[in-house]
Amino acid sequence: MGVFAAVGVLLPFPYYYWLWTNPQAWVNLCGKDKNPSKVMSYVSHFLKLLQFISLFSVSTLSWPPPLYFWPLFGFGQFLNFRVYQLLGESGTYYGVRFGKNIPWVTEFPFGVIQDPQYVGSILSLFACLSWTPFQYILLWTLGYVFMIYVESKEDPATRAKPIS
Repeated sequence: MGVFAAVGVLLPFPYYYWLWTNPQAWVNLCGKDKNPSKVMSYVSHFLKLLQFISLFSVSTLSWPPPLYFWPLFGFGQFLNFRVYQLLGESGTYYGVRFGKNIPWVTEFPFGVIQDPQYVGSILSLFACLSWTPFQYILLWTLGYVFMIYVESKEDPATRAKPIS
């Protein structure tokens, strides 16, 4: 396993863990005039780009993809899109941890699929198995499983207070 690719694949997870466990520090760091969820989204998109570059560095692309690619990738991306559509930026990017009031959502896929955004991401990753060595897909998936576990232990008392 290439060290560069492995580190790149795991790069966002320490950041997500730190944000989840230290939301007040992030809110304070962002300051009064910046939306902590928006800033998180910018950093997350940059880290996601580095993840993709890392994965691409060990991938062998060919066309057309195998038939299993389309349903896995399509449904995975549908779940990701739907979660973002229902929760918005603040709901998707830890707004509740940063002291925002995020309404509880019960529409599909919530209430049907536990952790639908992570499930969608994992399905999309597994869709790419014909191009990317399994160990990198597994490593990335383990990062998501770790965050599912971390986020399942949320204590409302540890949520950040908005800066007034």
